[in-house]
Amino acid sequence: MVVGAGQMGSGIAQVAAQAGIQVLLHDVKQEFVERGLSTITRNLSRSVEKNKLTDEDKQSILSRITPCTDLHDAGDVDFVVEAVTENMQIKTDIFTKLDAVCPAHTVLASNTSSLPITEIAAVTNRPENVIGMHFMNPVPVMRLVEIIRGLQTADEVYQSVEDLAKRMGKVPVSVNDFPGFVSNRVLMPMINEAIYCVYEGVATPEAIDEVMKLGMNHPMGPLTLADFIGLDTCLYIMEVLYEGFGDSKYRPCPLLRKYVKAGWLGKKTGRGFYVYS
Repeated sequence: MVVGAGQMGSGIAQVAAQAGIQVLLHDVKQEFVERGLSTITRNLSRSVEKNKLTDEDKQSILSRITPCTDLHDAGDVDFVVEAVTENMQIKTDIFTKLDAVCPAHTVLASNTSSLPITEIAAVTNRPENVIGMHFMNPVPVMRLVEIIRGLQTADEVYQSVEDLAKRMGKVPVSVNDFPGFVSNRVLMPMINEAIYCVYEGVATPEAIDEVMKLGMNHPMGPLTLADFIGLDTCLYIMEVLYEGFGDSKYRPCPLLRKYVKAGWLGKKTGRGFYVYS
């Protein structure tokens, strides 16, 4: 089961189904699940147009994804990936419910990008079966999966998740349970510093992005990337880093806070550091 049919959850469901796995795609409302399924269908149709898949492949993949809106449907699943909002209260509520309905052998994984796996595992009666499985966005394209062990994660659970990631065509990398793991501990301060450059009038967003693309060979500038990730998500991860390490170098830029309060969250709202039609 994949819990959460948004951008990340639908992508995870797609790569799992492409790997031949039967998937339950869950969200709290039917319309959210249907939106996730339409995203998957659109992605697969694009692959058919590019001759990467046949139409039969597409139909076969879609047939392996079953929509659902009831967490009790997890009563006979072997593996769950949670991919909901980056909020500890929401995640722990879901893990508490999953722990109650899933079979004893079921592995519970979180796609969290920054929150401590040990803390999530602590609300369950199976901390040894809880692990972090952090996919990158967009999931069907990006090959990396950070696998994060909690304090009590069993070795065989880690191995099963590594094997699953490889089956999905991903490259698993083992990371220990620290705030932001590796990807966001390195990426988010860079994005935050780029925002400080705008805040302090060092350069325009366009100029900053151009410097990082042409000077550092990044495929996308940090401010474009921030808009793509969502400025609310960037702020939340910076707050997790700041709180987790207590180090001023992780202090979120005031301009980032201002944009989030204004509802300028990036591409998803049509306005962030850039304007999107």
